[in-house]
Amino acid sequence: MSTSAVQPAKRTNVRYGVLALIALGTVINYLDRTLLSVAAPTMTKELGIDAATMGLVFSAFSWTYALAQIPGGVFLDRFGVRVTYFLSVGFWSAFTVLQGFATGLGSLLGFRLGLGAAEAPCFPANSRVLVSWFPQRERARANSVYTVGMYFGIAFLSPLLFWITAEFGWRVLFMGVGALGLIFAAAWFRLYRDPDKSKAVNQAELDHISAGGGVSSSAQIAFSWKDVGYLMKQRQILGASFGQFATNATLVFFLTWFPTYLMTERNMPWLKVGFYAILPFIAASVGAVVGGQVSDALVRRSGSANLGRKLPIVGGLLMSSTIALAAFIESDAVVIAVMSLAFFGQGMSNLGWTLISDVAPKSLVGLTAGLFNFCTNLAGIVTPVVIGFVVAKTGSFFGGLAFIGVMALLGALSYTFAVGDVRRLPDPVR
Repeated sequence: MSTSAVQPAKRTNVRYGVLALIALGTVINYLDRTLLSVAAPTMTKELGIDAATMGLVFSAFSWTYALAQIPGGVFLDRFGVRVTYFLSVGFWSAFTVLQGFATGLGSLLGFRLGLGAAEAPCFPANSRVLVSWFPQRERARANSVYTVGMYFGIAFLSPLLFWITAEFGWRVLFMGVGALGLIFAAAWFRLYRDPDKSKAVNQAELDHISAGGGVSSSAQIAFSWKDVGYLMKQRQILGASFGQFATNATLVFFLTWFPTYLMTERNMPWLKVGFYAILPFIAASVGAVVGGQVSDALVRRSGSANLGRKLPIVGGLLMSSTIALAAFIESDAVVIAVMSLAFFGQGMSNLGWTLISDVAPKSLVGLTAGLFNFCTNLAGIVTPVVIGFVVAKTGSFFGGLAFIGVMALLGALSYTFAVGDVRRLPDPVR
């Protein structure tokens, strides 16, 4: 009598569809926060805003973005990814539309503050999705895929964005992109489910995720200041937070002052700015992908999360520090090459989000990510103001570029020496 073996069910790959969703959400997120850099040269003339004041406007987004990180993480832990992301995208898209109706400094500042608060839960939610849907050995690559969204919109849509601004004005730019975000918010709420609530995922994929260290995201955790105190005592979180602050300084320059730098410091015409602005963002996109691939490969081959996570981040920060060299270069082409190398390194070093998802306590993923993003996005407050002040006082970007280069070096030191062992922290005793 013969018997036939029962074939196990083929594993579904629903997690890749989920990854595509958060990648698209990240594209829209960064488009909305960086539209101001595209609009700035024409907006400043129309609204009568000088360089120092524009630095404050750029910075205003990060005031509320940073302050809302911990509340956003608490909300995420309480209500979950689906609801949090839906509300976040809906509100930030509405504030993007409203920026198109700004009539002066006051209204523009108000809408930027609203945009920052609304976007705050996005990256903690992305981090929560990664630890819920992906095993550890796939997490860096998944992080690199949605991280590309940070640069993709500006990298490949810059010519279109500059053309829209030139042909229809900066107000239409804000209104159109904001409307796209509102459509995405509705699509997200319809399509996203956590792994344990998804009807599309099968048990084989759930077992694959769980066996690789995936963490269920359905538990609802009440907020406690003791949990914040516990997290603030962990060197992994403090070291990574300062290191990512340094990483973010480079990113913020490209998201805010870069087009203005090309126009005023390098005296490039408008259309040339639109073309040259693409190249560093493409380089950053490639850097994010390369960093993710290298990180996961190192983890698989060495079995060491310390080597696999830290090496690409530190290497990327060292590359970012080369941005200071641009102040000494005459050739526009060479300057863009240096800028592209620096932003390539920033793309690699953005793996800090993968590292923090590896060390966050299982019950405090949202709060940990919120605290991490609060610290890192203080750079969004400091960097635009420092550069704006330097430009207003000296008429040059030299000091601003030097600041970014020094911060990148300090970040490399922090990830190398301060972070310590990359391992998941235990939940606090309650």
